[in-house]
Amino acid sequence: MLHLSGGSPRAWRSASLVATAAAMLALTTACGQEKGDQSPNGQNVGNQAPADAGYGAGDGYGADSGDAQEGAEAKSAGQLAVWDSKKLGKVVTDSEGLTLYRFDKDTAQPPKSNCEGACATTWPVVSAKGAVAPPGVDESLMGEVTRSDGSKQLTIDGWPMYRYAKDKKAGDAKGQGVGGTWYAAAPDGKKAAAAEEEEAPPAETEPVDPAGLSTRNDPKLGEIVVDKNGMTVYRFTKDSAWPMKSACTGACLEKWPVVPPVEKNDTKGILKKGFVVFDRPDGQQQQTIDCWPMYTFAGDKKPGDTNGQGVGGTWYAAGPDGKPVGAPK
Repeated sequence: MLHLSGGSPRAWRSASLVATAAAMLALTTACGQEKGDQSPNGQNVGNQAPADAGYGAGDGYGADSGDAQEGAEAKSAGQLAVWDSKKLGKVVTDSEGLTLYRFDKDTAQPPKSNCEGACATTWPVVSAKGAVAPPGVDESLMGEVTRSDGSKQLTIDGWPMYRYAKDKKAGDAKGQGVGGTWYAAAPDGKKAAAAEEEEAPPAETEPVDPAGLSTRNDPKLGEIVVDKNGMTVYRFTKDSAWPMKSACTGACLEKWPVVPPVEKNDTKGILKKGFVVFDRPDGQQQQTIDCWPMYTFAGDKKPGDTNGQGVGGTWYAAGPDGKPVGAPK
């Protein structure tokens, strides 16, 4: 123990400096800053890129980096294979079935990796040593790039290859799209992408006549009128034809929109007698058949729907002669 009482002022200052230095050394040691791991170029191996570098999520590198350790010898891919994924298309895997990835911030011409430090912990480098091209894939696409630490990294068409630390078993592809910069690698080195699925043919339905108004044969109702979009046309039994009058006004028209005017020569199978346009009091013009106002139904969502049939006991699909199909006599 250092005794300060009775000493000279100079001795007291010296002792104080010694104590301060000892405290600083202890603090430095406790924070783990004694020496630090150094890479060959003298920089700390743990130097991190900015959080928005695109290496992963959260802090930019992704969480739970798994068992991969920075500085550990890169693992060989061995015999490469191609996995035909329904979601991603053809994907290159290592001999254990683990997905190989490429990084958008790397370059292929010339080959260069920009994933170092903590990035390479989350995205372990694939060693070029012992890697064998997948069956059926051009061996000339296989190559290597020398990393900053002197190790050789596998490349496919110039793109450096990586695994993802969160992929634990064959078929995992949890790194796909991470940070908007990491993507599963295709056999040609490009980003894996599923082939565009052929557009499914439309469901078989009764052909819709292109005329402004035509008819179709409904399996339950028989021959009824449809508009140019194939939507069922309706009659309202509370309307009148002589004199021509519509009892559907205001909010009623939100559910039962009027059929707009149609040229006579733009019809097929419709009665032409009384095929006139009704000038409604609200200013709208409405097509009639045999002088009866015609409507569609907002509750019909696709051609062939007849959801308005019988609504309220007053709405019925219109026949080609304008009469309400299925209405009570």
